[in-house]
Amino acid sequence: MRTAFALILMLVLALVSGCATAPNTAAGKEALDAECRDALNRFERVKGLGEFFATSSAYAVFPGVGKGGIIVGGAYGNGQFYEGGAMVGYCGLSQATVGLQIGGQKYRELIFFRDADAAREFKEGSFEFSAQASAVAVEAGASTTADYQNGVLVFTMSTAGLMLEASVGGQKFNYVPK
Repeated sequence: MRTAFALILMLVLALVSGCATAPNTAAGKEALDAECRDALNRFERVKGLGEFFATSSAYAVFPGVGKGGIIVGGAYGNGQFYEGGAMVGYCGLSQATVGLQIGGQKYRELIFFRDADAAREFKEGSFEFSAQASAVAVEAGASTTADYQNGVLVFTMSTAGLMLEASVGGQKFNYVPK
């Protein structure tokens, strides 16, 4: 049992760490751009989020984060990074988890950065969520009264699946300029 657990953990870590941040082809970049625009349109329809789009220094959108696990799990997604409303780079999200969890889900994730320092940390690669970090789960049309914690604010929107574990803690990010 211990050997199987170790092998599963190594496989998850290899899969999570081996994915590219930016698409390799023009078609891949166009597809990701379309997915990000769709995700942003859906988030913009959520009552109360317009204020964060207007006042944040930057934001990152991940249109399709896949997450799954049975005791050992992982998550991965690609997205785009925006400053001043303009896309300035690509970003990748990865997460490896061990603990009480079962299932799989796909969701959108939107991270707002209150100021330039928080955005810079993200772009420099020194940004990751602590184990206690959480996100505000939203549904289209729902209002929210969320606020920044440590200069960042995270929203998620479920697209499919069910998982009995819903934290964003332990997520790590990569950034590649456009």
